[in-house]
Amino acid sequence: MSQLLAGQVAIVTGSDSGIGQATAVEFAREGAAVAINYLDDRAGAESTRHQVEAAGARAVVVQADVSKAEDVERLFARCSDELGTPTILVNNAGIDASGKRVHEMPIETWQRAIDTNLTGPFLCCRRFVRERKERRNGAGRIINISSVHQEIPRSGAADYDASKGGVANLTTTLALELATENITVNCIAPGMVLTPMNQEAIDDPQKRAEQVASIPMKRAAEPWEIARMAVYLASEDAAYVTGATMVIDGGLMLNLGQGA
Repeated sequence: MSQLLAGQVAIVTGSDSGIGQATAVEFAREGAAVAINYLDDRAGAESTRHQVEAAGARAVVVQADVSKAEDVERLFARCSDELGTPTILVNNAGIDASGKRVHEMPIETWQRAIDTNLTGPFLCCRRFVRERKERRNGAGRIINISSVHQEIPRSGAADYDASKGGVANLTTTLALELATENITVNCIAPGMVLTPMNQEAIDDPQKRAEQVASIPMKRAAEPWEIARMAVYLASEDAAYVTGATMVIDGGLMLNLGQGA
């Protein structure tokens, strides 16, 4: 690897599996120390730590619920104490849609998605920006993992779709607020990715074939493909990129309206 992130310290939320795990590992391969965050999968987080350290990078594993301000404070404190002040934040932790239509959805179900998928990134961004401002001239990178569903609605997914739409707007608002401070804020919007959220497609080739039929490239993404975009956005190569959403979907969004 070219050590694009040498000397950097990254916090990657939800890095016990999937996109978060792949991002932590790719960051490590590019020279960054990584704070690995998980909610309840300690074994997954330790697997990430093993891969990060095998890549020659330092790591710390921190259990934290990003929807809780006190947990976010603890996550950042552990990162600073054991790795150094974070310079990169990847907001990846999230939960999938409930499958319930609006009129059937309990308020608890709605609130859980908003708390995890939107309030979590807000709390982490707020803490990150405050720390960078305290350091003055504290360059930084914020990368929010959203979804094509920030724009493409699905029946039974109002909780997820609304939270991801909020992430997109949080990203652009923060980009405006921080444009003069050398802190870039960008969003990655994946389509279908072979992560635990799509475990059924991973386990069942026939189901996967059905699901990728509407994707022009006729396949789902691998987590590392999303992670490499995160590496770019975290690097100096992307120093002039802010407020952008990078869609990685194999052409899925190009199919909207086809055949109408």
